[in-house]
Formats: sequence, structure tokens, C-alpha cells
Amino acid sequence: MGDYRNLKAWRKAHELVLSVYWTTACFPSTEKYGLVSQMRRAAISVASNIAEGVGRNRRAETAHFVRVALGSCTELEYQILLSQELKYLEGRLASELTERTMELRAMLASLHRRLLEQPPCADPPRPTPDS
Repeated sequence: MGDYRNLKAWRKAHELVLSVYWTTACFPSTEKYGLVSQMRRAAISVASNIAEGVGRNRRAETAHFVRVALGSCTELEYQILLSQELKYLEGRLASELTERTMELRAMLASLHRRLLEQPPCADPPRPTPDS
């Protein structure tokens, strides 16, 4: 698949990681090892799993890591909801982060489907005795 940095989904995931870091910096210090840590790890997991999957350079492995990234995306979406309900995030910011997370999840789902739908690679041509 090439360089993970060329994937639009990875770039969006990376931007989301940065946003989560900036946003959670304002959370109460009592959440440093709780919700802040969980949200940051979930966001990092999305971008990291995309990168790792592409780095494996095999379609089936890439699909597996994209599926893991999808799970982390859903985890982050819940944590944003929880943050809003705990009044750590105001509504507009929570909505923006949720929208970005859902957009990324849709991109990853599409990528995952494409990876699974690709036909297996044909065996390389074998030289014949005449060649």
C-alpha cells in the first residue's frame, strides 16, 4: 500500500489525535490517568493501527489493523460523549469531535471493505522451459 502518510484516513486520524490532545489538556487533573489517558490512547490507536497495517504490506494484515482502528474510533466516540455528559467538553466542541470521529470511522469502514473485496493476487508467471 505504500507510505501510510499518503492515506487520507491516516492524515485525518493524525489530526484527530492532535485535537484530542489539545482538548483533553483542559480536563480536570483528576482525569489525567482516567478519561484523558483513555481518550488519548484510543485516538493514538486509530492512527497507529493504520500505520502498522500499511507497514505490514499484506492486504489481509492491513485489513485486520484497519478493523482494530475502527474499534478504537468507536471507543473514542463514546469517550467524547462521556466527556460531554460529565461537562468536560462543551456541546459545540463535543459535536465537532464526534463528527470528525464518525467521518473517520466511515472512511475506515470503506477502506476495510475495499481491502476485503480485492481479488487475491495471481501467482507470478513461472518461466517455461522455452524461456
